[in-house]
Amino acid sequence: MAESLPEHDRILQEIESTDTACVGPTLRSVYDDQPNAHQRFMEKLDACIRNHDREIEKMCNFHHQGFVDAITELLKVRADAEKLKVQVTDTNRRLQDAGKEVIAQTEEIIRCRVQQRNITTVVEKLQLCLPVLEMYSKLKEQMKVKRYYSALKTMEQLENLYLPRVSQYRFCQIMIENLPKLREEIKEISMSDLKDFLESIRKHSDRIGETAMKQAQQQKTFSTALQKQNNVNYGRNMHLGRSRILESKNEITLKRTFEEDDEHEEEVLTAQDLVDFSPVYRCLHIYSVLGDGEIFENYYRKQRRKQARLVLQPQSSMHETVEGYRRYFSQIVGFFVVEDHILHVTQGLVTRTYTDELWNMALSKIIAVLRTHSSYCSDPDLVLELKNLIVVFADTLQGYGFPVNRLFDLLFEIRDQYNETLLKKWSGLFRDIFEADNYSPIPVANEEEYKIVISKFPFQDPELDKVRMNHPHILQQSFPKKLPMSQSVPQIYIQVKEFIYASLKFSESLHRSSTEIDDMLRKSTNLLLTRTLSSCLQNLIKKPHIGLTELVQIIINTTHLEQACKYLEDFISNITNISQVTVHTARLYGLSTFKDARHAAEGEIYTKLNQKIDEFIQIADYDWTMSESDGRASGYLMDLINFLRSTFQVFTHLPNNNNDHAAMSGKVAQTACMSACQHLSTSLMQMLLDGELKQISMGAIQQFNLDVIQCELFASSEPVPGFQGDTLQLAFIDLRQLLDLFMVWDWSTYLADYGQATSKYLRVSPSTALTLLEKVHRGMKDSSKKNNIFAQFRKNDRDKQKLIETVVKQLRSLVNGMSQHT
Repeated sequence: MAESLPEHDRILQEIESTDTACVGPTLRSVYDDQPNAHQRFMEKLDACIRNHDREIEKMCNFHHQGFVDAITELLKVRADAEKLKVQVTDTNRRLQDAGKEVIAQTEEIIRCRVQQRNITTVVEKLQLCLPVLEMYSKLKEQMKVKRYYSALKTMEQLENLYLPRVSQYRFCQIMIENLPKLREEIKEISMSDLKDFLESIRKHSDRIGETAMKQAQQQKTFSTALQKQNNVNYGRNMHLGRSRILESKNEITLKRTFEEDDEHEEEVLTAQDLVDFSPVYRCLHIYSVLGDGEIFENYYRKQRRKQARLVLQPQSSMHETVEGYRRYFSQIVGFFVVEDHILHVTQGLVTRTYTDELWNMALSKIIAVLRTHSSYCSDPDLVLELKNLIVVFADTLQGYGFPVNRLFDLLFEIRDQYNETLLKKWSGLFRDIFEADNYSPIPVANEEEYKIVISKFPFQDPELDKVRMNHPHILQQSFPKKLPMSQSVPQIYIQVKEFIYASLKFSESLHRSSTEIDDMLRKSTNLLLTRTLSSCLQNLIKKPHIGLTELVQIIINTTHLEQACKYLEDFISNITNISQVTVHTARLYGLSTFKDARHAAEGEIYTKLNQKIDEFIQIADYDWTMSESDGRASGYLMDLINFLRSTFQVFTHLPNNNNDHAAMSGKVAQTACMSACQHLSTSLMQMLLDGELKQISMGAIQQFNLDVIQCELFASSEPVPGFQGDTLQLAFIDLRQLLDLFMVWDWSTYLADYGQATSKYLRVSPSTALTLLEKVHRGMKDSSKKNNIFAQFRKNDRDKQKLIETVVKQLRSLVNGMSQHT
């Protein structure tokens, strides 16, 4: 019991001193103690409460008076408080009334301050947005005026500098969304401009090329004039003392030439004047800025390749006129002038490798086209103009740095074709000259006409020159006279010179040396002489209307043309300034040409003579059964001999102004005469031995003998001088021995001397004698049958026939022996 009380006191102290939230564990300890501890604790608690009440009461009693006094004071203060409250309320009312305006002004100030702050914020934001809007407005204006490259630069500034500052605004997002669309629009517009540009240069390429070719020609003219002036200056320095006047004149002339060139150059437009290149520059810059430069380059090159193929495709009728070729070349030059301009003013759009590749492709196509179309040209003037166009075309493109050696190689091929067209043209000219010629010596009435002839053809008359040198006062007495050649000779000579000039025209501007040009001229002239002129002469000689007189004149003409060949060589050397002595130049082959023509003419003379003889032989009308001869030669044979005499007199006109020509003319005349006599002898022999002729009377033999005698008389009369002895008569020796054998009836001698070199009838073969004897035998038999009324002749006829039969047997044995021996 005594122990529990201190425990209860401790618990009460804990309760008083402990926070109410922690009282639970303390109270629980009351119930955990001994039984009835709760009752005892409650008692102890009540005792503690009573103690506290007593202490409170004591304290209240001790402070009661003070409390009363305080209450009294408080009541007094209450009244004052009421007054104070009224005053404060009144003061507050008056203060509130006075502060309403201040509050309103304050609120206005606050509102203004807020507005000011907002305005400041707006200004700051607008200052950020205004450059963006200004740049966008600038972008729209640039798009409107088609300054697309600047517009792209503006877009780039917007994206990289201005838009990031105001990216939080919605209008900025709209701008950002529109920029790619604007870029695509710019690409489409620039591509459309590029297509228009490509179409424009396609249309203007011919004018650009024509302009460039004119400039190249003017530059060449200027260089030529400058070179001439340099040559003049060089000569002036060599002869300074006497050429002051020439110096000033040359300077004035050159100055005028240069001024004229300058005037032409001012008139000539350039490629930039004809075509606006700005679209391609803009498009290139735009695509480069957009990062699609490679796409643009590929597109541009692809389109230009297509245009190149179109330009290189010629018209089917291009070869018909020079304008077709000029338009073709102008388009090609214009194309490559544009490419060269693009190469030099842009970076990487086209490269030298690209242009070289394009040019090589084009050059191969051009050469193939020209080789094909030039082959259709039959007019040498058109081929020459084509050559001049190719030279200007090559010089123009060479000035732009394109290699053109293959074009000059092509010109050598075209030169051969040009020569062929010239040869065809001159073949017609030669034919016309030969057709118009009268094949008579040229008549000259006086010295003036003679000078006109020799001014066209290098002819020399030794007799006339001798008179001019020794007796000029009687020179006019030498006229009128006839020159040996006909009108075709000077005309042919002039045309050969014209051919050389025409051939020289093609050789000009080929960048070849004088030696090469000289060699080309000689080769082409050789072709003219050896092929064209030779063919015309051969055809002329073979024409049926060309008679013996014309053939003789042709021989004379070819002789003089042959002599003129050396003057043609000098002529070529003079125009090429190449000496024949210092260089190994080709020679003209005219000598062989004219010799061949003469040989052909000579052969034709022989042939025509023989044909004429055959015509006379064909009209021979022998009566092979006649009993006696007419006592005179046949009419056809006398006509034939008269014809031969007059014909061989023509040969006296053959040239004999020197020993060689005299020998040649004599040889031709002698050969013709011998050929005619031999052919006549052979024809007469064939007439006797003709198989269709079955029988011949002795009267016919006698008549035939008279004709042969006339032939022998003709041969012995020396129709052509120069035969030795009886050379010409030997042509009839076979006939003479055969006829003598039958006229004398000397068969015993013939058979006895047969086979001996000294035989009188050495040229009579057994077969010939047998053939003719059989015909005579048959003639005798037929004559005996008709004349059997004369009895006194029967016995003689029988004896003669027996003799003939005997001779025939012996002749047959000789013929058989000869055949067996053979």
